[in-house]
Amino acid sequence: MKYIILLGDGMSDQPEVEFGGKTPLMAARKPSMDLLAKMGRSGVLKTIPDSLHPGSEVANLAVLGYDVEAVYEGRGVIEAASIGVELEEGDLAMRCNLVTLTGDIILNHSAGHISTEEADQLIHHLNEHLGNDQIHFYTGVSYRHLLVIKGGNKMVGCTPPHDVPGRVYAPLLPKAAVDSAHSTAELLNELISRSRELLENHPVNLTRKSLGKDPANSIWPWSPGYKPAMKSLKELFGIQHGAVISAVDLIQGIGVYAGLDVIHVEGATGLYTTNYEGKAEAAIQALKDHDFVYLHVEASDEAGHEGDFELKLRCIEYLDDRILKRLMEACAKMDEPVTIAMLPDHPTPWKLRTHTRDAVPFTIYSPGQNPDSVECYDEAAAKLGSYGELSGRQFMEALLKTM
Repeated sequence: MKYIILLGDGMSDQPEVEFGGKTPLMAARKPSMDLLAKMGRSGVLKTIPDSLHPGSEVANLAVLGYDVEAVYEGRGVIEAASIGVELEEGDLAMRCNLVTLTGDIILNHSAGHISTEEADQLIHHLNEHLGNDQIHFYTGVSYRHLLVIKGGNKMVGCTPPHDVPGRVYAPLLPKAAVDSAHSTAELLNELISRSRELLENHPVNLTRKSLGKDPANSIWPWSPGYKPAMKSLKELFGIQHGAVISAVDLIQGIGVYAGLDVIHVEGATGLYTTNYEGKAEAAIQALKDHDFVYLHVEASDEAGHEGDFELKLRCIEYLDDRILKRLMEACAKMDEPVTIAMLPDHPTPWKLRTHTRDAVPFTIYSPGQNPDSVECYDEAAAKLGSYGELSGRQFMEALLKTM
């Protein structure tokens, strides 16, 4: 038996009156998801421990069966693994967003989804003027970058910028959670302030403003941590040879720590314009020589952060028609049976524009296994499934027990 998890990031939502009490999942035309649910068995999965924030790094670690409270060290360390940055003992790693500030407001968390090519110029500029033996900036993807501070203290309270669009930023700046972290908090605030001076009139931003685009006029560091102690999926579950496919460096970094091969797909953007067909084909090819594939699609999460119901619905329909349909057709023809699981990592309600910790709907289809009575795939239907509510590593255990 082989296994593939198709994860639609932030895909689940809350029902809204103006759309007939439906979520985007309920309203979307998604025949492949509904067929998978009808042939499989469903349930809901609690991916966010009560002690942690509902971040994608937390939720995806949980989906993969990790004890998140034991291994979690923040987003920065995971993304460091993705871009090949080797952390040493005492290195503090942080996600470092390029954001747009306007007046005293955080306008957005992504600098208008700035391109990696533009961002790379800005990160090099910051490193030239702010970097030293203690501080280093590393280019990631789009607005998502890495800040490493040697000897930094991780006990600093930071706010994820995607949680606070439209909010006044001053009360949200980094704060020391313990006395020993004051110097680190002060350094972070100084870096934010100086980045504004350095970025405001950088040629990249002058061009962006002339084109009516949001400038990347500040950094926003958050999610501090040290290198985590994570076992591979081979050690945890006996998965011999696995792969991860994602446009998002965070997910790629989790894959590195999990011992998965990272497969890059040309044209994979993390947005609704991503190369859906390319990702589907990469997953189909990966199943030929891997036992396990984790296929992550970011688009629906970004649509939720944008507060766009119609875009989120469209992303779900694209995922259904341009990825899942192709996967189901290809897996049905493979010599070795393939178990297919479908789920989000967390909800990203379009009206809230941020993540929540509600349990997410999942479906697992395994050839030869008796289905339950669920007829379609959405938040309400999954609650009636035979798996009930799972948490922690129970999802991976349920997936692997389908053999």
